[in-house]
Amino acid sequence: MPAHDESGETDRFRLDVMSAALELFESRGFDATTVDQIADRAGISRRTFFRQFRSKDDVVFVDHDVTLAAVRDSLARSELPPYDAVCDAAAQVYERFAGTPDTTRRRYRVVQAVPALRERELVMVLRYEQVFVGTLRDRTPDADPLITVQFAAAVTATHNYLLRRWLRDATAVSAAEVRAALAAVRTRFAAPSSSTGPTVAILPPGVRPDDVTAVLSRHFGTVTTTE
Repeated sequence: MPAHDESGETDRFRLDVMSAALELFESRGFDATTVDQIADRAGISRRTFFRQFRSKDDVVFVDHDVTLAAVRDSLARSELPPYDAVCDAAAQVYERFAGTPDTTRRRYRVVQAVPALRERELVMVLRYEQVFVGTLRDRTPDADPLITVQFAAAVTATHNYLLRRWLRDATAVSAAEVRAALAAVRTRFAAPSSSTGPTVAILPPGVRPDDVTAVLSRHFGTVTTTE
């Protein structure tokens, strides 16, 4: 007999409440919609609502919470190289949201109409970026911290740009296009240490050996020089 997935049932319940709430927010306005109205539309009690959500703000971003949990799990299980794993995780986020277009677009319209929700959404975006940074720090401890942060930010920004283009302009953006764009980011930030060929550096006259060693160490890790 399969294990009883209480977590999955809770996620589905929360997503159902979110869907009901977003319909009300769009038709009546966020501020004009009460928790009681959301509970009534979702077929639950006010008490049940507050057992799952702190406020009606929380219900807007339920699928982000579910998706973030899935991203953490995917990154923990991924056997891809770290930078590729992060790109793959970002692509999975896009695929999840694109897979529920009505809900994703409805939330976009609701959020755009409420400044406080737009600010909350920025915090959600930062949470994805922090997960990516944390993964890279754990799996590439010798990497330049600045490169790690820059890469995570570039991946997040690329994903968000394409997602918002799809939402705002109704421009068709396929999952394959998103993966291609993220692969381009990966190429720009390709770790030099993964290169299979030699690296050539052209240095101006008068450069001190210590300066060269410092630069190489930032990119390749500890460098040992021989006379």
